[in-house]
Amino acid sequence: MRSTRLRLVAAAVVPLALLTACGDDATDAASSSSPTTAASPLTVAPDKVTPITAAAVSQSNPAKPTMKLSTTPFQVNATTTKVTKQGTGKTVGAKDIAYVSYVAVNGTSGKTIESTFGKPNAAFNLGNPGTFPGLVKALKGKKVGTEMVVAVPPSEGFGAQGNKQVGITSKDTMVFFVKVNDSMPLLTEIKGKEKQPSDENLPKATVPAGAGKEAKITEPKTKERPTKTVSEELITGEGPKVVEGQTVLVSYTGKIWGGKVFDSTAKQGGQPATFALQTGSAGGQQGVVPGFVKGLAGHPVGSRVLVVMPPADGYGKTGNPQAGIKGTDTLIFVVDILAAI
Repeated sequence: MRSTRLRLVAAAVVPLALLTACGDDATDAASSSSPTTAASPLTVAPDKVTPITAAAVSQSNPAKPTMKLSTTPFQVNATTTKVTKQGTGKTVGAKDIAYVSYVAVNGTSGKTIESTFGKPNAAFNLGNPGTFPGLVKALKGKKVGTEMVVAVPPSEGFGAQGNKQVGITSKDTMVFFVKVNDSMPLLTEIKGKEKQPSDENLPKATVPAGAGKEAKITEPKTKERPTKTVSEELITGEGPKVVEGQTVLVSYTGKIWGGKVFDSTAKQGGQPATFALQTGSAGGQQGVVPGFVKGLAGHPVGSRVLVVMPPADGYGKTGNPQAGIKGTDTLIFVVDILAAI
């Protein structure tokens, strides 16, 4: 049933445009320059290294902080951090997913490349070797609530290839203002006291303990079925709420109301599925059925969610013959939200 999964949830992952990887591992950089021809990352003489104090942050509008460099080109040879506010929350673990807001500035030009303030959290999987190395170093061990300025040299950023998409070359130090909003481990299974839906007309579900197990779903005797997508938390997580457009890592079971289980991560060897929580196509990726977006957005990471969707929010009038889904079938999903990045 793997082909069913690919139709249901896109397996490809859209990386963050700016900060997913470095050097030869950078998806965007790899498409724009060749590792065999790229220049080596710039290293400057000790007397050319710029002090971190040359980066000044203005928070006159706390919702939209800005950063200016008093010296350009701003250059460092090693990731350098200056904490401007000590956090008091939990400590960011070495393999956590850190949820942050940031302003990114090109150290050579002094121009702001990107600001995520006022937008959904940017998420960094610190245990993934493809994640931006300089920020991984800066984030590990910090407490939630910390604010800091971080200067990242090319060698610990996008490396010899740079990133043409955002205008970064092998000679450009990047300077960030970062606010740590949350952090949590990458989950392998959902734990907690499972409850049942408050509406007796919704299906009941239980999931055996362990990673990637298939849910047991029991429909009510009523012949009435929801005409709109309904979702309820069977276990409520403690992580940040999932936002439409994020990439999510989940374990799930999908069942036809009154019929069979047509797909589950348990049938795929128990490994979690990864997909972008978006409908249609965006950034070259296939999206998910609308009921998945409606059913998962707004629920915290670490939650187990029951989602019931009518045909209009599933596969529509055509159904999915390959999975045995007709155009009149209501679909039931039990989804464990393991991560959102």
